[in-house]
Amino acid sequence: MRWTLFGVTLWLSIGLVTAAERDPDLIRRENALPGSTDWQLTRARLDSPTGTRSPTIEGYCSRQSVKAGEAIDFHVSTNPPTPFKMEVFRTGYYGGRGARLMSSLGPWQGITQPTPTPGEKNLHECQWTKSTTITIPDHWPSGVYLGRLTTVPTEPEKVAYTQSYVVFIVTDDRPADILLQCSDNTWQAYNPWPSNYSIYTHPKGNQGPWADVSFDRPYGRYAQYNSVVNAPQSVGSGEWLTFEFPLAYFLEQHGYDVTYCSNSDMVSPERGLKCKAFLSNGHDEYWDIRQYESAVKLRDAGVDLLFFSGNSVCWVTPLRESSDGRPKRIMFRGGPYGGDYKYAVDREKDHGPFPHRGPDEGYLMGSRNIEPVNGGGDWVCLKPEHWMFEGTGMKKGDAIPGLIGWEYHGDPPEIPGLEIVGGGTAFQGGVNPQQWTATIYPGPKGNFVFNASTIFWCQDLSSPPGHTLPWSHWTRPHGPDERVQRITHNLLKRAIAE
Repeated sequence: MRWTLFGVTLWLSIGLVTAAERDPDLIRRENALPGSTDWQLTRARLDSPTGTRSPTIEGYCSRQSVKAGEAIDFHVSTNPPTPFKMEVFRTGYYGGRGARLMSSLGPWQGITQPTPTPGEKNLHECQWTKSTTITIPDHWPSGVYLGRLTTVPTEPEKVAYTQSYVVFIVTDDRPADILLQCSDNTWQAYNPWPSNYSIYTHPKGNQGPWADVSFDRPYGRYAQYNSVVNAPQSVGSGEWLTFEFPLAYFLEQHGYDVTYCSNSDMVSPERGLKCKAFLSNGHDEYWDIRQYESAVKLRDAGVDLLFFSGNSVCWVTPLRESSDGRPKRIMFRGGPYGGDYKYAVDREKDHGPFPHRGPDEGYLMGSRNIEPVNGGGDWVCLKPEHWMFEGTGMKKGDAIPGLIGWEYHGDPPEIPGLEIVGGGTAFQGGVNPQQWTATIYPGPKGNFVFNASTIFWCQDLSSPPGHTLPWSHWTRPHGPDERVQRITHNLLKRAIAE
């Protein structure tokens, strides 16, 4: 919530936030530090050409996110047992290099850890021996961190090293202009590790509530590698490098005051209430109902909401504790958002019964999930006189090629003041047309809610190292586009204005 007192803007969340608690130059200072020329995977080795896991070396973290001063465990398996090391990198801009080396650890003697026996609802929950623990130093700023795991062969002249990632988020309580939420619930929903086990692969069907998934397992290669993106060199990093990193890279390149959080950090609103703008990024499909309630509280308190994402707030995703009691480590598809909207009703009829039904997400985002939800097309300007298009030179009907995909939003509800700023037709491989809509509407305290209506929005902001451009349904985004960059700047500058 914004308050102005004697010309000074203050922010109210749990209590008054003083200017002394803010550090608006933190990201600029961090990105002035030297980046690494060697942080990507050089030699990834999957179990087969069409496989998803990296059994030679793979691992997972004990938490989705962690704060400075807190500990996070790393669980690693090597098969065959081989010594290994881990280098921890923070992803960002860093003069265009994309990451900075924060710590080098090991080597340790690796062991082969067991593939878990499927539990109830096909749950694969690893209970691996801990390989090492890191207590996050105070000087590590919020961000998305990659641990690069590398085997250290005892006979390097005969056996090549192999690599994979682990991924975790360092979050904080710092008041900031921008809170960027990672879509890691969705990363885990699609995660097929160890062999085609995800929310989508239960024998009863791929859209029901039957499968549980655990964060206590490595991230395999992205499940839709034949139809969306094939990036084996990102194995272990979830969907961060392909679907979300270009936005973070862009924000840090331009010195925005940004901090980061996991989906699971938004089950209560306190983190977001300390920021001016909340950003949903990439493919943000799976939300615990508490996340939805938090986002509503943010909007109603005056925080700007920007959905640079598609297929967002689609499924109610209850998070529960692991078998050893750690919170928010297991989830399932609990039911659709949508209230009484026809798409949600049809999902219940076709794939239910579900134990949960969320409210109509259109009244939060300004536009809804619709059927068919996937396809591709151009992002078309419909209201060039709107302030978000200032400086783009766009006219009505101008198109940004390939920016819609592979999933999107449409059919906006009636919200006072809502404007449709972009719209057009998406196709599934040239057929099955559906109308998508990008919207913006005013919040109750001078704030606004923007919906870009595409998973691919960040693809036209930057193309950082380690990033692979996705495709879908015979279409693809083209990469950095000055118009998308300017629209994004316009939205962010309005959102963070004092």
